[in-house]
Amino acid sequence: MGPFPPPPEFFVDRCLGRHMIAAALRGAGWSVRTLGEVYGAREATVPDDEWLERCARENWIVLTKDKRIRRRPAEIEAVRAHGARVFVLSSGNLTAAEQAQRFVHHRARIEEACADRGPFVYSVQSTRIVRLLPPPTGES
Repeated sequence: MGPFPPPPEFFVDRCLGRHMIAAALRGAGWSVRTLGEVYGAREATVPDDEWLERCARENWIVLTKDKRIRRRPAEIEAVRAHGARVFVLSSGNLTAAEQAQRFVHHRARIEEACADRGPFVYSVQSTRIVRLLPPPTGES
């Protein structure tokens, strides 16, 4: 049997903030990049479809709370065309600490889901993760 696969790298979207969630995830042992770290001064102006394409190319797993990402045509096309793997918090009303804890709580499920190649979007809920895009087999 060969070596273990490298641990996943995660990309924290700007809507999750610049520091607190990334720091909390790093403190829990996650490998994390933020939009600001990757794009620097361009951070505020980088279109979602651009960073989604880069995340897919670099094999980074997207963490966000932007539920609209699965409904906007440019973002959906970027997820599909490039095979992005995206996890969206189901509630936008959580504190930064609660958001980080929600991801940490579901880390094993998230990593298991990431064994599949993209494209996909999962909702990260309080007690489970649910595949939204593409729908699970047998659903439309």
